[in-house]
Amino acid sequence: MTDTVSFGYEDVSPEEKTRRVGGVFASVASKYDVMNDAMSGGLHRVWKDVFVRRVKPRAGEAILDMAGGTGDIAFRMEKSGAAITVADINPAMLEVGIERAAKRGIDGLVWSEANAETLQWPDRFFDAYTIAFGIRNVTDIPKALREAHRVLKRGGRFFCLEFSTTLWPGFGDVYDAYSHHVVPKVGQAIAGDAESYRYLIESIRRFPSMERFKEMIGEAGFVQTKVEPMLGGLVAIHSGWKI
Repeated sequence: MTDTVSFGYEDVSPEEKTRRVGGVFASVASKYDVMNDAMSGGLHRVWKDVFVRRVKPRAGEAILDMAGGTGDIAFRMEKSGAAITVADINPAMLEVGIERAAKRGIDGLVWSEANAETLQWPDRFFDAYTIAFGIRNVTDIPKALREAHRVLKRGGRFFCLEFSTTLWPGFGDVYDAYSHHVVPKVGQAIAGDAESYRYLIESIRRFPSMERFKEMIGEAGFVQTKVEPMLGGLVAIHSGWKI
């Protein structure tokens, strides 16, 4: 790693980013899903549905849903009969997910506090690894990708849903204006926290391009890497296989 990493538009030490990202998600955990609806106009639900269809979870598989604290992806996958472990570095996010699962009568998920950069599971343990809107908040992304590769079985698949940069002419400018000027105000109104949502928007702008992130997945050891842009790349599904 370099001596500094990005925290939004700031460059900070890796330790500082880890600490500050933890603070962001501890602050917004209770309102996280409400804010997702407000920021995306409900589109995040559609994107997650598409994502899970691409993953194709199957009965009997072991799947790690990393950074999945509030359960949105796991709830969609558990209907398949797969054995799903929901992992998140932030206990506040896990608490929200556990409460949501209880309200839905879902009791078959495993919830685990885990750091994506230093996973506690052994080599070749999972059939699939999913991460939705979480990878950009990881301090050392290449290390997290290598860990994902390590814990997957041979033939295992990696799927990542993340914001990127739209390539549609004009749309990117409109979204930039909306996200930088409107989203923090919505965050203040709904969650009482404008600064955390300002960081979340800025972190999208600092995230690698779709093609560069695809290369990073390959550099971690995955093959047959692909990227599927949505809304011109505002959001993208990246995938790869371990052989």
